[in-house]
Amino acid sequence: MMNPIVRITDLYKDFGPLRVLKGITLHVTQREVVCIIGRSGSGKSTLLRSINFLEEPTSGSVEVDGVEVNSQLDGRQRKQRIHQIRLLTGMVFQEFNLFPHKSVIDNIIEALVVVKKVPRKQAVQIGEMFLKKVGLIQKRDEYPARLSGGQKQRVAIARALAMEPKVMLFDEPTSALDPELIGEVINVMEAVANEGMTMLVVTHEMSFARDTADRVIYMEDGALVEEGAPSEMFSVPRDPRTSQFLQRYLSQHG
Repeated sequence: MMNPIVRITDLYKDFGPLRVLKGITLHVTQREVVCIIGRSGSGKSTLLRSINFLEEPTSGSVEVDGVEVNSQLDGRQRKQRIHQIRLLTGMVFQEFNLFPHKSVIDNIIEALVVVKKVPRKQAVQIGEMFLKKVGLIQKRDEYPARLSGGQKQRVAIARALAMEPKVMLFDEPTSALDPELIGEVINVMEAVANEGMTMLVVTHEMSFARDTADRVIYMEDGALVEEGAPSEMFSVPRDPRTSQFLQRYLSQHG
């Protein structure tokens, strides 16, 4: 067994009196694609956002590629380590989060130039390389308003990949898209997985989870209920809660 590149240990997250994550422990090895499924409100997105500290965990520890942040750390050291973890993790959101006033290429190079201090000319070359990868080099000078939802999400993936992260986090990347545009984003995600990127994906796209994931995790009420290979999870789930969720989901979505 390879050393995990992501280690989450006993992670809790409270929003006021509401406990959203209840002692999550999860290890992900390098090159592994892990899909997290479950009904809305089960804590999936909060878990993902806690890995790169878009949500501050209430307690527990997060470690990415040897950089650990736990409840004992505070002040400057904590800030530095959170910054390191954010450089190691690329994030793709449900709602794209592109800057509307910047062109596609400028959206992609913004963090390279500002955060990584890459010279603009070099950043543009990197940006163009990743635009080619997601099949959108012809849109380099367009603005987000002129792109379809699927194109916006592919730009967002290119932007995250351009930072050369060790781990990619996808938070329901297709849920804001029209059905006919989902395929083009899934194809890009499959290509990223095939190149060996470590991926944690919160998704409702069961076909992606079934075809691409190494491991599927079912989450309910802030806890990890069951995990296993897609073949097991979709055909013979052990936990009745997983079984009930999948039956209901698959009957609704054919």
